[in-house]
Amino acid sequence: MFANRNITSAMVADLARIETAVRACYHVPDDQIVLVTQEPARLLGGPDQMTTVLFWIDPDTRHKLRLFKPASEVGQSDLPPAWLRSALLDDDLADCC
Repeated sequence: MFANRNITSAMVADLARIETAVRACYHVPDDQIVLVTQEPARLLGGPDQMTTVLFWIDPDTRHKLRLFKPASEVGQSDLPPAWLRSALLDDDLADCC
């Protein structure tokens, strides 16, 4: 029901490449999660696809980054510099539960 049946081996490689770049740029520990997805953009007049990255530095600190382009077009230069990592803090979970 939730599976994306349009995933190709090239897309998997792109998502893995972005994960590696995020881990290196933001010093994400190996025991923490980096989740990279490509999904349809839902913004009127926006791009067809966007790439979303969620990553944790520790179990309680989630960061979120949205790139308004498909994963195949995301490069190292699209990632904000490491010193801006705190601007990526995601507090969407603060109101949860």
